[in-house]
Amino acid sequence: MKKDNIIEIKNLNKWYGDFHVLKDINMQVKKGEIIVVCGPSGSGKSTLIRCINYLEQFQKGSITVDGIEVVDDIKKIKSIREDVAMVFQHFNLFPHLSIIDNLTLAPIWVKKKSKKEATDIAMKYLERVGIADQVDKFPNQLSGGQQQRVAIARSLCKNPNVMLFDEPTSALDPEMVSEVLDVIVELASEGRTMICVTHEMGFAKKVAHRVVFMDEGQIVEENTPDKFFDSPESDRLKLFLKQILSH
Repeated sequence: MKKDNIIEIKNLNKWYGDFHVLKDINMQVKKGEIIVVCGPSGSGKSTLIRCINYLEQFQKGSITVDGIEVVDDIKKIKSIREDVAMVFQHFNLFPHLSIIDNLTLAPIWVKKKSKKEATDIAMKYLERVGIADQVDKFPNQLSGGQQQRVAIARSLCKNPNVMLFDEPTSALDPEMVSEVLDVIVELASEGRTMICVTHEMGFAKKVAHRVVFMDEGQIVEENTPDKFFDSPESDRLKLFLKQILSH
């Protein structure tokens, strides 16, 4: 594994039964790099990032995260998941717990932190995402945008080296999209390694070091945002951009 790479994916293949969802994926991510993955629905984008922290098992190829190979080994998976945080499309908050309890649950039970220490960390990140005034509420009392910001704060409580975002704004009303993207843009400026699956092309232009286009389980094209948007090479990407940018 190259020294400055934090993630290396080699010849990754995954099937759901007979359906070949990922086909020979090769990808390297440097420390501090921000990658945006885009493509049509069903192209394998979410499956790809879910393989990185072994939420999805894969059948062929290899993934290495910060020097640890992703294999079916409880200890290694635990170690990788402590280092890699994931923000999901549908927030995945516990509805029966208050916001502060959602954030302190893992630090107290998994990291064995004291309640005070866990609460201090949680408050720091709730302030960071702009919703420290909502700590005693429950998820269903918050807007979708606020819930997603809670989910981001919860991920930050792990102080991860890598953050994975799986379409973090696609379940939100249009007016809430920018409030969540603004938080992610701000995080991007801190030098964290981030891989974000999204259709938000303005966000990709603004923060990505590289944009990766997937279709039918393959990486079709990848480039810097300038070249990706201004001079796409493949006809498939040209068509995708024409469709998505005309909306």
